[in-house]
Amino acid sequence: MPKEWHDLTRLTQGAPILIERVRLADSGIAIEGQFELPPLARLSAEDQVFIMAFVRCHGSIKDMERIFGISYPTVKNRLNRLADQLKFVETLAFPDEEGVLDELERGEITAEEAIRRLSE
Repeated sequence: MPKEWHDLTRLTQGAPILIERVRLADSGIAIEGQFELPPLARLSAEDQVFIMAFVRCHGSIKDMERIFGISYPTVKNRLNRLADQLKFVETLAFPDEEGVLDELERGEITAEEAIRRLSE
């Protein structure tokens, strides 16, 4: 009988683990190697529930306050703590069209440079 995901997080208590064998349930195919858990799966069961609730609430802090019976600062502090643990998404800065045009107008960049930045 398969164990629940929270059983694994309770057993490991946040210690790093490697998965060495994965079996696809429907086909019986097994894959062996060394696999790390994804960042969300490394969180405690309590933190995973918190994040799932946040997603289900579409990011509404007001709903999170109501669901968990906690204050706005408590929700924000917890989200900040979790965000610090999940720094695995790289964000790309898109050129600020207005800023590029302002630089062009002030003569800080050439028209060619403005076109290059806006087309990136």
